[in-house]
Amino acid sequence: MKDYNMKKKLPVGIEDFVEIRTEDFYYVDKTAMIRDLLYAWGKVNLFTRPRRFGKSLNMSMLKAFLEIGCDSSLFDGLEISKEVALCEKYMGKFPIISISLKSVEGADYESARSYMCSEIGREALRFNFLLESEHLSDIEKGIYRKLVNADPIHPDFFTMSDDVLKGSLSVLSSLLRKHYGKKVIILIDEYDVPLAKANEEKYYTQMVKLIRGIFDKALKSNEDLYFAVLTGCLRVAKESIFTGLNNPNILSITNVRFDEYFGFTDEEVKGILNYYKLDDKYKDIKEWYDGYRFGNMDVYCPWDVISYCYELTANPSARPKDYWSNTSGNDAVRHLIEKAGNEQTKSEIEALVAGETVEKEIHEDLTYNQLYDTINNIWSVLFATGYLTQRGMLENEDADIYQLAIPNREIRRIFTRQITSYFNNIVIENSKRFEDFCDAMKSGDAEKTEKLLTSYLYDSITVRDSSVQKDKKEILYHGLMIGILANVDGWKAKTNADTGDGYSDVMVKIPREDIGIIVEFKYAENAQFTAGCKEAMDQIERMDYTRELKNEGYHTIYKYGIACFKKKCKVVCKKEGYVLEE
Repeated sequence: MKDYNMKKKLPVGIEDFVEIRTEDFYYVDKTAMIRDLLYAWGKVNLFTRPRRFGKSLNMSMLKAFLEIGCDSSLFDGLEISKEVALCEKYMGKFPIISISLKSVEGADYESARSYMCSEIGREALRFNFLLESEHLSDIEKGIYRKLVNADPIHPDFFTMSDDVLKGSLSVLSSLLRKHYGKKVIILIDEYDVPLAKANEEKYYTQMVKLIRGIFDKALKSNEDLYFAVLTGCLRVAKESIFTGLNNPNILSITNVRFDEYFGFTDEEVKGILNYYKLDDKYKDIKEWYDGYRFGNMDVYCPWDVISYCYELTANPSARPKDYWSNTSGNDAVRHLIEKAGNEQTKSEIEALVAGETVEKEIHEDLTYNQLYDTINNIWSVLFATGYLTQRGMLENEDADIYQLAIPNREIRRIFTRQITSYFNNIVIENSKRFEDFCDAMKSGDAEKTEKLLTSYLYDSITVRDSSVQKDKKEILYHGLMIGILANVDGWKAKTNADTGDGYSDVMVKIPREDIGIIVEFKYAENAQFTAGCKEAMDQIERMDYTRELKNEGYHTIYKYGIACFKKKCKVVCKKEGYVLEE
């Protein structure tokens, strides 16, 4: 049985502040955000951050602090408890309406609308004491009943007319104010998820109209509102759903204010690692999950750090991996790569993968139905959603131009996987070139293989000659090769195959034709192709990469040494038992 030494549990997937504080989970103290918000709030405050950066947990924290009947002991020992006067004035003093729209999605508008009714209906049901309130008239109680009108067959679903739904948050805030005699705070988490899904499923116009109607009544013409806080991934243009709101307080990833409250700072990560005695993993965690810049603060992705530390507490030898892909479809990266038809964009993607920066004008106010209309919009989406981050801003009076970079190794891996996937489609589309390449490989024709591989390099996104380590440059090249060969019917191709005394980059078995192929790539620094090929062939011989093929009885074995530099390559081939001519 593993000895956990009575450590606090790691909050993997826990977004409820009360649960974290009462069930002995480790908590990274972000309560100073409450102080800063209460000293500088606007009527409507919108925080935009990428997914998995603690937005929902912070909203839960705000609710736990501000709502009437709160448990003040939840905040004992935390940063906000030092603000005695602020706590006396605000803690537990307000009616709170808190909804999350992250589950408001559906294959069609009616399904999504139904989820919206249920989300608001369940929140309204928390206040069923309003039916007994001596401060409300019978008519007002009747209005409340319309908000909690559950479907008799499916009691988890609530039904509302369009008028009731659009006025639901406004009406509920009015009823709560009359009951408590205090203005209401409205919290709306992941406000833009319904818009994203609606755009995917082609009912965007209907969803915009619905959300605009709800927001207009709840956030604009609502005399019962003290203030509101919204979170989302993107800052949707005012003319889309925020029409008429008086200067909403937009707090995006470019703002300095609140920059340290979403994501973990370096000091906070070191604190977690020290607590769980994982200090030796700092370098790996920094390389894989750090690198985001919000305002003036460099931060790590909390989801990644917590998830990896959770694995490490059970398996100290666990290697870092991509946790981000499980929370996002990576559509923005795919759209960028698909639009990389011109050499400029292709070169910029290559620069990013190589660890360099590109300079782009960023538009933070977009509409979901225009996200992927232009390549310029896609750059902005990648920035807003965390696939790219800023490394500086250029002086320009007419535009917001940022130096953009891939933040860390995890996101770089997502880019390379999408590049490989896109390249596989290119391979399949040109069947003649594909067949010629395979024929050349299985016959040991180095000259033809070199010519066709070079043509593939020009069509693909490869690496640039930069400070990136040599072995990392080689990864994209043998990834490209496996992307080609994996499409061949009857061929068994694998990368980094366990062969001989080490790992060859690519090994291919063609059982029907009794042919085996070993491929080793080298990055030809400064275009030293001959030296690169020799190094590759020497490694194949020295490490005995053909042993597995021989043991399985393959009589024809080709050994390829391939040296690559940018979009050029040199190929040499040696057939087992023959000497390569110099």
